Amino acid sequence: MTEMNQIHNYHQAHKEFFNSQQTKDVMYRITALQKLKAVIENKEQEIYDALANDLGKSEFEAFITEYQVITGELDKYIKKTKKWASPRKVRPSLLNFPSKARQYLEPYGNTLIISPWNYPFQLALAPLIGAVAAGNTVILKPSEFSTATSQLLQDIIDEAFIPQHVKVIQGDADVAKELTSLKWDYIFFTGSPPVGKAIYQAAAKNLTPVTLELGGKNPCVIHESASLKVAARRIVWGKFLNAGQTCIAPDYLLVHESVKLEFIKHVKAEIINFFGENPMESPDFPRIIRDQHFEKLVDMLKDQHILTGGTHDINSLYIAPTLLDEPSRESTVMQQEIFGPILPIISYETKGDLIEWIDSYEKSLGAYLFSNNTNFEQWFIGRFSYGGGVINDSIVQFVNERLPFGGVGNSGIGNYHGKKTFETFSHLKSVVHRGTWIDIPVKYAPYDGKLNIIKKALRWF
Repeated sequence: MTEMNQIHNYHQAHKEFFNSQQTKDVMYRITALQKLKAVIENKEQEIYDALANDLGKSEFEAFITEYQVITGELDKYIKKTKKWASPRKVRPSLLNFPSKARQYLEPYGNTLIISPWNYPFQLALAPLIGAVAAGNTVILKPSEFSTATSQLLQDIIDEAFIPQHVKVIQGDADVAKELTSLKWDYIFFTGSPPVGKAIYQAAAKNLTPVTLELGGKNPCVIHESASLKVAARRIVWGKFLNAGQTCIAPDYLLVHESVKLEFIKHVKAEIINFFGENPMESPDFPRIIRDQHFEKLVDMLKDQHILTGGTHDINSLYIAPTLLDEPSRESTVMQQEIFGPILPIISYETKGDLIEWIDSYEKSLGAYLFSNNTNFEQWFIGRFSYGGGVINDSIVQFVNERLPFGGVGNSGIGNYHGKKTFETFSHLKSVVHRGTWIDIPVKYAPYDGKLNIIKKALRWF
């Protein structure tokens, strides 16, 4: 574990480096990102191996959900950073005539990024890329549970950056607590709501701005008008990707009672189509991250009506893709975010049933609806508050970098992705440039007789 005095030394070194103004140079940032991309491309196979070691991911899944996301983001940032960093023109106010108005994007300064274990490569580097492009220094604290990937991240960062610019600090919860006790200019955290609240409290002591990417119980509604076979296929993909260890995966299904039995048949069939009769033998089905999480998930299966799956193996940290039928609201599986390959199926009859279920939980990070009824879709979008969602698919809102990604309420604060990440790590500084060739005296005292002049002028513009 990193010694606490080393943490303070790195923190001080980053403050001094940022104060040197070197990261204000846009070309310095772009060159740093180019170096990072070259190192990552050189270690592509090592990245796949680390993700297989930590989570049992296939190379295909590791490429689609982690590697290509980061290389694509780097390509975009290398191309766009200079443009994004340029001052933005804003229409000036008549009251400031003659003037120009500009918005300047400046880096916050020294930033801390704490990343999770479930997508340990992608969710560490995506915010880091935006922070570097915006001109900040970064200390990255990866998860202590995804050990192979965390060590590889440290190797990549050590090779790509000088340590006073970007540095990885590994360690457990004590290290994270020590890091968050320091004064930062920005903190970015991805993880659970309880830990997010603790980080928010620590940041508040220094009025440090934060982005918190959290989670929750994401509902998925199957309307009676849905295309059931397509819905089943897309839900099986989104739910069981990464063995369900995805913060935006459907957490539970609310299926209209008139189509429930047919829909369950399609879901069972798609599980077999994806992973075979014995998913434990499938090279495409990942594993649970660690013993403690495995035991928590197995406990959720107790006293439940299992429609399919339910088998598990502690030695390989395997839990089969599992469907549960009508668990009670008081059961453990319906009280907590599942974060695993367990999918409860609950029937509903009316909109009131949906409202009762969905409103009983905190606002979720994601929400999904399968429907071919436009009026019902619009009702769903307008009635429920959630971070982001999809109509007729699951989790794919994450794919479009032009859609800012983030939560609301208990599921998070702030958002990122694509250009939005650059803006998240930038302070938008507004500046008015006044001309001096004329100085209209109407705004200066004495004001006698000037009120009507101002009112008439404002009506014209």
